[in-house]
Amino acid sequence: MKKIILLALFSVFIADVYAQVNTDSLAYQLQRKKINGMLDIRRQKFGQYDESLSQHTGIFGLQTKKDIKRSNDILMDIVKTDDDIFQQLKILLDYRTFQQKQVESHSNQADSSNIGFMNEINKLRLQNDKLVHDAEIADQERQKKTQMSLLIIIGLIVVVVFLLRARFVKKRT
Repeated sequence: MKKIILLALFSVFIADVYAQVNTDSLAYQLQRKKINGMLDIRRQKFGQYDESLSQHTGIFGLQTKKDIKRSNDILMDIVKTDDDIFQQLKILLDYRTFQQKQVESHSNQADSSNIGFMNEINKLRLQNDKLVHDAEIADQERQKKTQMSLLIIIGLIVVVVFLLRARFVKKRT
């Protein structure tokens, strides 16, 4: 019975941890998808920057100030995108650290619960052993009292029979 109760408690705990890990994993996966999308946008912008560098609309195939400004604007946009990616990566890493701490916390909690269960089981076993020992002692004492009572009754019967016989012998004489 104790094993069934412990197994039920343990399975409920595991189901709770599993559900939380799935939820956490989903949020982590969504954050990763967001960062991957931002990296794709950055690749596109870098392609635009590379293309803008190859554009020469000036006289004799030289770049104009307008070409250079367009390239610089794209480059600044790439830098802003990089900053956003770094911020999202920091969130992702912080989230990963949070997940690890949460898993460690759940692990510690499970360990302490298991230790508590083991201590309680040991305590109950000791109490059970003590009760069994006390019951054995009580049975031995009951048997001794029963034997003593039986000896007293037999002794009384012998005395009564002896007295009756002695009286019966006196009456005949």
